[in-house]
Amino acid sequence: MVEPLEVIYRDERLLALNKPVGLLSVPGIGAEKVDSIVTRAATQFPGARILHRLDRDTSGVILLAFDAQAHRELSRQFHDREVRKTYIAVVSGLVKDDSGEIDLPMRKDMDPRNAPRQVIDRAQGRRAITRWHVLERAPDRTRVKLFPITGRSHQLRLHMKTIGHPIAGDDLYAPEKVLAMAERLMLHAESLTVIHPTTTAMLTLHAPTPF
Repeated sequence: MVEPLEVIYRDERLLALNKPVGLLSVPGIGAEKVDSIVTRAATQFPGARILHRLDRDTSGVILLAFDAQAHRELSRQFHDREVRKTYIAVVSGLVKDDSGEIDLPMRKDMDPRNAPRQVIDRAQGRRAITRWHVLERAPDRTRVKLFPITGRSHQLRLHMKTIGHPIAGDDLYAPEKVLAMAERLMLHAESLTVIHPTTTAMLTLHAPTPF
């Protein structure tokens, strides 16, 4: 039995869901990768179209639109970086500073053996910016709030790894010891703020962090 999707917010134009960990945003290649937010929404919320993606192992707020005009306007907001996004993560090690910014360009790793990994490339990568703020420190890990200014694939995972603090439970970028720190990827899309296409008011969508 397919679990019903958890609704955070719904009106006649927008639908916000709390994506569970382990569920694809869109179908992948092969029968075993059909199950996704898109395929479940097609059954449970006919007409809803996805606006952005979260990694399979990232949980949290994901936004869909019910009509073409709303989809266009919200897609523009994502493209123009008007959408405010916050994530919660648990990273390995003790992050020394209280806050900071990572400005490191990224691109896809061209070696097919490394798919779907991304790499830092200062010459040919696309600009990627992440701001971060420490929430809590423990002896071997740090809880942080992440603010992606850009929206590159795997941006938060690669950026945190590159500054020496890979995300706990990350099966793509973390060494074995850090992967073993958690049973899941410790990354959650906590909130998303957009301008509502009808009211033009700021709308903040929130999903409590499950870890």
